[in-house]
Amino acid sequence: MTTINSYSLQNGDKRYQFQLYVGVDPLTGKEQRTTRRGFKTKKEAQLALSRLQLEIDKGTFRKRTAETYNDIYDLWVEQYKNTVEASTFVKTTGIFKNHILPGMGSYKIDKVNVQTCQKHVNEWFKKLQKYRAVRSYASKVFDYAVTLGVITDNPMKRVTMSKSMETPNEDEAINYYTKEQLVHFLKCLEEENNYKAYALFRLLAFSGMRKGEALALQWYDLNFKVGEIRINKALARGEGNQLYVKTTKTKGSIRTIKMDKVTMDILEDWKKRQKQDYLKLGINTLQPKQLVFSNEHNEYLQPTKTRKWIVQVQDKFDLVKITTHGLRHTHCSLLFEAGASIKEVQDRLGHGDVQTTMNIYTHVTEKAKETAAEKFAKYLNI
Repeated sequence: MTTINSYSLQNGDKRYQFQLYVGVDPLTGKEQRTTRRGFKTKKEAQLALSRLQLEIDKGTFRKRTAETYNDIYDLWVEQYKNTVEASTFVKTTGIFKNHILPGMGSYKIDKVNVQTCQKHVNEWFKKLQKYRAVRSYASKVFDYAVTLGVITDNPMKRVTMSKSMETPNEDEAINYYTKEQLVHFLKCLEEENNYKAYALFRLLAFSGMRKGEALALQWYDLNFKVGEIRINKALARGEGNQLYVKTTKTKGSIRTIKMDKVTMDILEDWKKRQKQDYLKLGINTLQPKQLVFSNEHNEYLQPTKTRKWIVQVQDKFDLVKITTHGLRHTHCSLLFEAGASIKEVQDRLGHGDVQTTMNIYTHVTEKAKETAAEKFAKYLNI
């Protein structure tokens, strides 16, 4: 008996879907199923299901593996799953489920033209901060259709991106602190009664490591004698919303970074406080693989917790709003301002692609150009 299931889009709207057994593939001998989704009402889904069942009963149904955008997506996502980490796969399928398939899933893949793609890109631009990523993922399915020989051209690649689309919007671009703003942020945080958060944000700001890398750290990764931290893993979210530890984002990249004495002293102080705080809960934190940052049950700290902490201090002290990841951008920018080379920054932050480093370098140098005239006039003071 086929079940019609409901699911929710990111904006809260409800949609319906079903998966139907359609027989055995004569070539492979394997069972075949077809998925239909994006129905606005359960009645719509039930009607589509009844029509498909009627086609199957009459023997007129054929698996439409190359007819709709959703059909191609189903084929593409199966091979894509084997090429990425579980956390990346979950994030990607979420983007398709919430933003791409509801609008494009039912389109006949060979009938989609540039105008149709342009319409959706324009809609994503108005609604989503990361619209460029959504467009890129939507394009991958068309690329796969070209590979399969279903279509000869990818219409998504010929969409016109206006200047405003190519340039990150203000909120997206300014996701970093200046030197003065960072100092003020950390001072405000130090006043709060949450030393764990203070130690974590200080580490992120002065190391540039990714949040997932910090949350996977264990005390044996820190060498207090020489002031070094080894980064070889990261906390991620996989299928079923489960947290797990994976290799770093740059696969196979294990890096050891030097840290300043003050930050290492703060972390050492947190280690002592952690021992005392958790001992009251009956938890021994002197285990070989003890997490540096854990929750009240001494398990992995939920990554969403850092957003709650950073927003809380920003609201309380009326600070400029940036995200937790913005501290990584801050570290990178300030490294360049301090005179570090592109290679030094790339190695420290673990950028697999130097272009990522170059993009931030360009941002910093453009900022320096903007202030050059002002500095010159201030210097002359006439």
